[in-house]
Amino acid sequence: MYNTEKLREFFPATTVYKDSAVMANFRSAAIPAFLRDWIVRRKAGPDGRIADPAQLSDYVAAVIPRREERQQLEDEARTCGQTRKFLANISVQFNSKANYYTFELADLGFTHGRTIIEDYVWDRVKHELLGASGSWGLMRLGYMPPSDGKRNGRFTLLDYQSFCPYRVDLDLFRQARAHFTTEEWIDILLGAIDYNPDGYDGADGDAGPYEAWEAKHTMLTRLLPFVEPRLNLVELAPKGTGKSYVFGKVCKYGWIVGGSGITRATLFYNKAKGQAGLIEVKDFIAMDEIQSVDFGSQRLEMQDAFKQYMEGGVIHFGPATVKGDAGIILLGNIDRRDMDIGTDMFRTLPPAFHESALLDRFHGFIQGSKIPRLTEKMTKLNTWALNTEYFTEIMHLLRSPSETLRYRAVVEELVQYPEDADKRDTDAVLRLCTAYLKLFFPHITGADACGGPRFRQEFNQYCLRPARTMRGIIRKQLRIIDPAEFGGRDIATYRLRGIS
Repeated sequence: MYNTEKLREFFPATTVYKDSAVMANFRSAAIPAFLRDWIVRRKAGPDGRIADPAQLSDYVAAVIPRREERQQLEDEARTCGQTRKFLANISVQFNSKANYYTFELADLGFTHGRTIIEDYVWDRVKHELLGASGSWGLMRLGYMPPSDGKRNGRFTLLDYQSFCPYRVDLDLFRQARAHFTTEEWIDILLGAIDYNPDGYDGADGDAGPYEAWEAKHTMLTRLLPFVEPRLNLVELAPKGTGKSYVFGKVCKYGWIVGGSGITRATLFYNKAKGQAGLIEVKDFIAMDEIQSVDFGSQRLEMQDAFKQYMEGGVIHFGPATVKGDAGIILLGNIDRRDMDIGTDMFRTLPPAFHESALLDRFHGFIQGSKIPRLTEKMTKLNTWALNTEYFTEIMHLLRSPSETLRYRAVVEELVQYPEDADKRDTDAVLRLCTAYLKLFFPHITGADACGGPRFRQEFNQYCLRPARTMRGIIRKQLRIIDPAEFGGRDIATYRLRGIS
């Protein structure tokens, strides 16, 4: 059972009471989970509960304006000199011709051409805005009337404050994790992303009985790109298993996009603006409903761009070089009856992704069919859980180069493989293991902690075997799609050192 008393004992300042009725109200308002927990934390009473849901609704309406309120904000800025403080998603860019920064509030219709950040404000807030695309925070706008013969005024940024109200300490997080069993920790992670771990009871799902631990593990596998840089995954899953929610609503550092939004300018580089795309500023790019994506005449250009970027994290457009750490995630629907790794499961994907050279650059395949269709019991929490906002900050910090090197060294110490193993297979398996290690065993940070038989057994169960399976499915699909190139051999054997 989900042990909330123990959770609150070791995470006293970073838990939040998740009431299913309150959570449903936030979902209906399309407010992301990471932002929701910040609001709940500010408005809850000492017991963690929201005493007056109506008052909370009024606060949300006041602090998060809707797009149709843009003119009201414009009038406040012009007639009063400043707007009320409000929460919004902001992105900034430098206008080299005019020598100043501009900002965009896409959800509210404020565009770069109508805004300016004056230098005295920029010096005060740049540490929170530099390197961020889509950074949520509390802000206040002002207005600069036309001057010096200019015909158009501009809206100005007066104040900005990131909504993260605390400093995140990875070492304290690691110390707290050491007090939980792996089974307890898996339940805590599920609660952090708004799922009820007690709802996974292994009873009959929509496709018959399922293994509860395997369903939980597969759900959490979706978080691997949140903790590991440039991890590229494919997930085909039946509808109603929560793909879009996990990749689109849990983390402010990722981006979910579909249809016409998947363009070279959006993802990689906008030649007209001389501006890097989302890969430079996001932790991952999840391309949803991938079967419906059509690149049209840009198919070969996009295919080459994906291959170049996914190979080494760098892509060149003429004299411009764009570097990024964003993982590329393909999300598609598949009927459970069609989830057969011995057949061409990618046959319904766009032609650009049904090419072996590109497919080979994906590190693993998530078998979404192992997750039952979500039920009310699985998605309703009425208890304390790890604050989603806090947890997403932890996952973001675990992506840093120093943390990745730290955990990769542990994986290298644990995993043995033959010298003639395929290089891309090995890179994929070790990357996946590193991500799993960060997620499930963040307190294991040194080779001297790897010798215990219990940990070695759990690393094999929760990290190594799933990683090999995920890459093995990619390898099998490569053999089906391109037997001339990949039909000769299967994935090598990856095992724990010291096991024959």
